[in-house]
Amino acid sequence: MPRPIQATVHLPALRHNLATVRARAGDAKLWAVIKANAYGHGIERVYEALRGADGFALLDLQEAQRVRALGWRGPILLLEGVFEPRDLELCSRLSLWHTVHCQEQIDMLAAHKTHAPHRVFLKLNSGMNRLGFAPAGFRAAWARLNALPQVDEISLMMHFSDADGPGGIAAQQALFEQAAQGLPGERTICNSAAVLRFGSAPQTHLDWVRAGIALYGSAPDYPAGTAASWGLQPAMSLRSRIIATQQLQAGATVGYGSCFTAPQPMTLGIVACGYADGYPRLCPTGTPVLIDGVRSRTLGRISMDMLAVDLSAPLAAGRGSGIGSEAVLWGQASAEHGGALLPIDEVAACAQTVGYELMCAVAQRVPFSVQPLDGAE
Repeated sequence: MPRPIQATVHLPALRHNLATVRARAGDAKLWAVIKANAYGHGIERVYEALRGADGFALLDLQEAQRVRALGWRGPILLLEGVFEPRDLELCSRLSLWHTVHCQEQIDMLAAHKTHAPHRVFLKLNSGMNRLGFAPAGFRAAWARLNALPQVDEISLMMHFSDADGPGGIAAQQALFEQAAQGLPGERTICNSAAVLRFGSAPQTHLDWVRAGIALYGSAPDYPAGTAASWGLQPAMSLRSRIIATQQLQAGATVGYGSCFTAPQPMTLGIVACGYADGYPRLCPTGTPVLIDGVRSRTLGRISMDMLAVDLSAPLAAGRGSGIGSEAVLWGQASAEHGGALLPIDEVAACAQTVGYELMCAVAQRVPFSVQPLDGAE
């Protein structure tokens, strides 16, 4: 039989999260951000649940081709724009909208021969200092684009650097408003964090919002906010099973480096999951895990293919935890175990990272299943 680890994508959760973000976005249209293969969930897997969005935003031309192949005829936005002149041909063929964030991309457009003018999103660098035109050069970039016959409509965009933290959005939003004042075109500035945290301020929604991590059931501002506090549901569960148990005496050690020592006699389980599956090696002893629906913890270092868990709590709860018991590394336990939840953000925090990274890092060797929209699993 195959190794028991499996990742499950929950389509009902994705649809729920889409509706939750849309409810906070007022009248704004909504981009479903599906970059990085839908944050590791798989574009083809999530499509049915997210096709209620107004558009899809992503990075790669190949991903855009996949979305068109699924039958999507609505807007698709390339968030980083094109990387070389020939990309513009595919933009024309697939009717892709694309970001313009530097003079070189304007140069490509100016040299491009096309019968169908392009829809572009001119990006402002409001302080993130990744992509975009500085405020002093923003209007000149707009004027240059506006003069090109290769360009049709120009929309305006920016990306908040501090929407998830105490810095907030006021200063960068004011900078955007000043730079864009009087310019025509649709506007988009809000990411997941801005929509969730400042959703009561409609002036931030503008014409489009860009929903990324919130769609997948992770809180962009964890630990100040949690998925549950924002009304989000986990869209991915990583589950495996116990494949061995060990009886430890007081003083016995666990794993590489013997970095956990049993303080008293205890039972541990060995779970078929390790860093080669995408589980973070940095997770220390005490990282939460669900065993047969009961909250427990990891013990010792994470190995390539296995990790150790403490069976004290599940056994005390009367669960027959042993070989074959379900281990939820993040997400939702099976219905058999009450659907208990382990937020991915908790696990990520133990590894000193964010839920985004865990979703994107699930290894190719891990098989995926899909919970369909009717809720059956």
